[in-house]
Amino acid sequence: MNATAPANDPSFDNVWDELVWRGLIHVSTDADELRALLGGGPITFYCGFDPTAPSLHLGNLVQLLTMRRLQLAGHRPLGLVGGSTGLIGDPRPSSERTLNTKETVAEWVGYLRAQVERFLSFDGDNAARIVNNLDWTAPLSAIDFLREIGKHYRVGKMLSKDAVSARLNSEAGISYTEFSYQILQGLDYLELYRTYECVLQTGGSDQWGNLTSGVDLIHYVEHTSVHAIGTPLITNSDGTKFGKSEGNAVWLDPAMCSPYRMYQFWLNTDDADVIARLKIFTFLPREEIEHFERLVADEPFRRAAQKRLAAEVTALVHGEDAARSVIAASDALFGQGDLHALDAETLVEALRELPHADMERGASVVHALVETGLVASLSEARRAIAQGGVSIDGVRVSDDAATVEGSLPGGVSVLRRGKKTLAGVFVH
Repeated sequence: MNATAPANDPSFDNVWDELVWRGLIHVSTDADELRALLGGGPITFYCGFDPTAPSLHLGNLVQLLTMRRLQLAGHRPLGLVGGSTGLIGDPRPSSERTLNTKETVAEWVGYLRAQVERFLSFDGDNAARIVNNLDWTAPLSAIDFLREIGKHYRVGKMLSKDAVSARLNSEAGISYTEFSYQILQGLDYLELYRTYECVLQTGGSDQWGNLTSGVDLIHYVEHTSVHAIGTPLITNSDGTKFGKSEGNAVWLDPAMCSPYRMYQFWLNTDDADVIARLKIFTFLPREEIEHFERLVADEPFRRAAQKRLAAEVTALVHGEDAARSVIAASDALFGQGDLHALDAETLVEALRELPHADMERGASVVHALVETGLVASLSEARRAIAQGGVSIDGVRVSDDAATVEGSLPGGVSVLRRGKKTLAGVFVH
């Protein structure tokens, strides 16, 4: 496959118009001023990422791709990794965050920095820069913080922020630590304005209170106007939170979410959601996305839009080689390719996402069907084999004395019952 190279759509005269068309503007400061700003000479903008986990996730990917679109339009990105704000964490709607150790946060800063760097360009006149807010908060004493920054904040307005008010009305309440988060984020914007003439911050719309904290602070201290954009929270058409499965985020780190799992996640996108996902998560131009929109309406059974979405995002996050491997694995597992020709690492990763079991070499296929959960009993396994509905490693099983040998790359076997029910066997 050849993934679409990151580029803005030339059919738009102004990147602001493309952001609007792609559904990336949920809330913002003055839209007319922003359109003029983004359509003019280069500006400096920033987005922050807190190390509250060892990896970014799909929600963060919205911000990373928005930053890339702005950079492609000629603007200068600052990727802020929150070495100080990550020690606190922004207020969650339900309960207080568990504070991680300074050593853990510092380690995660390094992981997130590397992930942010992969999506931006560090060459040319508008080269990206990575900054860490611990650099300017660590030397600041509590007294200086209160005198120079805290005096510009009014408690009544801070209490009105959505995240804060939700916590105040909960049983958990809110600590002063998390209550102060919006002041720290405001300080970040002020520091970046002073140091780099940064005049725009982007973030998720659920962070709007924190985004405007900096806008207000700069207005009070510097007597000038700066801007903020809040991207929409991505939800599925049924209202469920996007990117969550049984409480687990879809992470960008391949050690936490394999490329195969990433590919399958996008491949399973609902028809009602896939065009919006193509707009936000790919660099496909408007004309091509409108083509896929017609295909979804006329030939939804082909799932052409989902296949393109899965291929594009997997290549963006993990690279084209990984995308090719997982596409080949997906095709082969579902009967459209040679299992024996697959890359061992990709095949093993794919099978870990399926029902699977560890078994000794030479174990019977009958037992393997039960151990992997493809059938409920040995007698049911024998009936399935007798009816010709079982295959192993792409070969139909005709004898219930057949054994599992792990003949595929990586020392594994693939069990199939019927057309689409699969399981993996890790042979030892």
